[in-house]
Amino acid sequence: MTDGLREPVGAAPPSHVPPAHGRRSAIDAVRARIAASISLGLLQPGERLPDQNDIALGLSVSPMTARRAMASLAEEGIVVRRRGRDGGTFVAADPPAAAIERLSLGLPDAAAVHDLVDRRLLAECAVTHFAAVNATEDELEALEALTQRMATATNWSEYHQADDEFHRSVAAASHLGAATAMHSAALGELYEHFVPYPIDALHRANGDHVALVAALRRRDVVRAVAIAHAHVDSLHSTMFMELAHRA
Repeated sequence: MTDGLREPVGAAPPSHVPPAHGRRSAIDAVRARIAASISLGLLQPGERLPDQNDIALGLSVSPMTARRAMASLAEEGIVVRRRGRDGGTFVAADPPAAAIERLSLGLPDAAAVHDLVDRRLLAECAVTHFAAVNATEDELEALEALTQRMATATNWSEYHQADDEFHRSVAAASHLGAATAMHSAALGELYEHFVPYPIDALHRANGDHVALVAALRRRDVVRAVAIAHAHVDSLHSTMFMELAHRA
């Protein structure tokens, strides 16, 4: 799986050296996203993180990128690794504030992310409209199964993987052919900026998915598009850049 960001070539630069000309590597992007979640209180001190493969899937990056990013965060004392049966990777009990603040500066410009939300909003409403018209019974059942997976997800990575599959499946159910590539591109670009959220908040967001499947089953185009619109439009106020602004 590719992450759409520049992968490092050769040895990674020291963590204290900023990327040249303001560019950031995929590793820096992961470090910034984890740091932002800690800074905003979305990840709590002592919280256990998913394993590295799940971190990679949850953040839409390669396993190597996730592994290097987590190793770097451990070196800086932002996360800690423990061995044994109850081991794993955890948010440090008292992560260094200066390092968190420095890493968070690597996040993208808020205006650019808001623009991505608007692009996805347009694409999401289009595919939802035609999914309400064209979705087959098998496709609707698959969508319902994905809402159940999200409802039982135990961490943000599990949820994000099912969420990604859900929205791509809605697009496929539109049967718009090559036009779904526009939706896929907008979704993928926005997911590059996903940060870990508390699972309870994600479970609440899944209510929109459940309501959307119900509207698709009724072939209620107006209601389905309204749900999709509200679901994506809410990202303007719930994504990390707006939370940071309010804080």
